[in-house]
Amino acid sequence: MGFPYLLSSLVFVPLIGMLVVMFLPKQNLGTIRWTATAFSFPPLLASLWLTWDYFFNHAHTYLMAYVEGPFDWIPSLNIQYYLGVDGISVPMVFLTGLLSTVSLLASFGIKERVKEYFAFFLLLEAGMMGVFISLDFFLFYVFWEIMLVPMYFLIGVWGGPRKEYAAIKFFLYTLFGSIFMLVSILILYFTSEPHTLNMLTLIEQGSALPHTLQMVCFIFFFIAFAIKVPVWPFHTWLPDAHVEAPTAVSVILAGVLLKMGTYAMLRISWPMFPDALRTLSFWIAVVGVIGIIYGALVSMAQKDLKKLVAYSSVSHMGYCMLALGAFSSVTAIAGCMFQMVSHGLITGALFLLVGVLYDRAHTREIAAFGGLGAHLPVYSGIMIFFSMAALGLPGMSGFVSEFMIFVGAFGALNKVLVGISVLGVVLGAAYMLRMVQRIFLGEFDKSKWGGLTEIGLRETITVAPLALLTLFIGVYPKPLMQLMAATLEHLVRLMAR
Repeated sequence: MGFPYLLSSLVFVPLIGMLVVMFLPKQNLGTIRWTATAFSFPPLLASLWLTWDYFFNHAHTYLMAYVEGPFDWIPSLNIQYYLGVDGISVPMVFLTGLLSTVSLLASFGIKERVKEYFAFFLLLEAGMMGVFISLDFFLFYVFWEIMLVPMYFLIGVWGGPRKEYAAIKFFLYTLFGSIFMLVSILILYFTSEPHTLNMLTLIEQGSALPHTLQMVCFIFFFIAFAIKVPVWPFHTWLPDAHVEAPTAVSVILAGVLLKMGTYAMLRISWPMFPDALRTLSFWIAVVGVIGIIYGALVSMAQKDLKKLVAYSSVSHMGYCMLALGAFSSVTAIAGCMFQMVSHGLITGALFLLVGVLYDRAHTREIAAFGGLGAHLPVYSGIMIFFSMAALGLPGMSGFVSEFMIFVGAFGALNKVLVGISVLGVVLGAAYMLRMVQRIFLGEFDKSKWGGLTEIGLRETITVAPLALLTLFIGVYPKPLMQLMAATLEHLVRLMAR
């Protein structure tokens, strides 16, 4: 049995929560925190049910499920309220619901302007959910832009010493990309007959566009989405935003926002412009390989723990671009989706754990620590677990995603290019093991760090579901593959037109 307006609830429950939080007295900090977290639970439960029901009742078909609309919204422009999900949006909706709740729980340490912080966070959740369920370009664009505002303030008000610089840089980069996306949307609107912003209709019609027009729209969309991923060389906003952002905001930034770029490529430009994709796919893969190697080398040079994790995201998202370059392989595209989910879980957890250490030590300098493994065994065990997952240890989700990408890309791309990208795994192991060795092994300075306390219950609860899912996907990836298989096969068929 389905629930009517289930998808709308994913957006409107956090929005209602934001309004409720705004009306609460600002001195009632506990009430504000728990109310905001309570309003993130219905979308989490809805996304969990959605995943479960989709797996058993809809995964056999590539058609959109739980569709709402299309309802006329602005009839004079043929703009519609149109929502739906398929095998690539359901995992993203679940990831967003999970990480939003986890991040709100991790935000209980925020002391300044608590009401505004939690209200902005709920607005951010609504925007993220909206991006993954929209099937009308106008609606998609509205949610894409809505998300910018709370993220700007969450970094700019509650961030670190260079928070204003990082927030403005993030805002300007993303807004710059959005302008290109808007131009492409307008081109598609005016070249369609009758004029429409329905994504599914435009995907069907996209392959009939002249090659030059396909190239222009594809490149404009690519710039917009590549900035969000972020693809090298559009990545320079990411380390600043991550380092200055509060812990929970870094989790959302790495876990969900970066995935919007790759999701939008799979949802929009890849199936919509197959001719342009064939022309540019090799160069997209090249950019992905540069990102993999560059991100890993820069991670190796970092002295700040949070910056290391931030640059590792550039490297890990490079694997997604490599897979997207191998668009003719279902295995590679499936690997890209696995990488999106896996990276969200692992890097989200790493940022939470960096925050746990920073709250106690007030430094993220890797060289400042040593021997923490003996003094903080529980924290060290969890951190080492996720470090191993990040470097792609077999039995964890990171290994499955990277293996699928390499296997798929090897059959569809230049073999030398794929061979170079494999070096990213070696470099990833190098910088992660080096970090583990410096922080958790060696001599422990009792005079300096003797007062450090073990990870708390609330902090453990935030990372526990991420650890379980990382292990489950790594040991038994079949359910996630079954969830996405029909949709991915259909997408590859669209790209091959």
